[in-house]
Amino acid sequence: MMLLQVPTAGVSAADSTAAAPVQSMQLFDLVAKGGWVMIPISLLFFLALYLIVERWLFIRNNTRVDDNFIDNVKDMVLQGNIKSAESFCKNQRSSIGRVFEKAVGRIGSPIKEIEGTLETVGQIELSRLERNLGYLGIIAGIAPMLGFIGTISGIIRIFYDISLSDNISVGIIAGGLYEKMITSGAGLIVGVIAYTGYHLLNMLIEKFTLKLEVNSFEFMEVLQKPTESVRVR
Repeated sequence: MMLLQVPTAGVSAADSTAAAPVQSMQLFDLVAKGGWVMIPISLLFFLALYLIVERWLFIRNNTRVDDNFIDNVKDMVLQGNIKSAESFCKNQRSSIGRVFEKAVGRIGSPIKEIEGTLETVGQIELSRLERNLGYLGIIAGIAPMLGFIGTISGIIRIFYDISLSDNISVGIIAGGLYEKMITSGAGLIVGVIAYTGYHLLNMLIEKFTLKLEVNSFEFMEVLQKPTESVRVR
């Protein structure tokens, strides 16, 4: 009985020692197993991050509006200080400042022309804010599709390896599954990032658009009131 127990204990110790080390896979190694599809997905990831940061900084800097901006403009216009109002708008260095700089410069023209100026310049400024946002929408659609291509490539690899070895084993299947699952997950992650950034930036633009419309309405109300200092036809 003693002789039978010793070898058993030795085998258990050896087994536990052999099972102790667990290999941890680094992120780079994990990405590398995704195959060639990970290259365009990675490029789309960095492009999406660049566009989100660049557009966010641009929109933030150009949509800053002082709470008293339109009140100051209206006061200057009512007092007849058209040049001061125009300079004040120009010094704002923002989209709304450029819109009202052009509108104030048209004071003295028919109301319809001033309204047309507000609409035209407003659309130009909104187009500047929305520039390159379409690329985020494209990335949001393409990245998951590239992940799906990686999935198909992984499945093809699995069946190809099985056909060569004429043997279905976990080792053969796992190699293809790595590629399939990694590319699918990476494509979805990049797509979600681009999709989220696209809609968040659009929400900022919509918020600014509403503020621009409110300020434009208040400005036109002042011009439509008969005053001695503001003469419009």
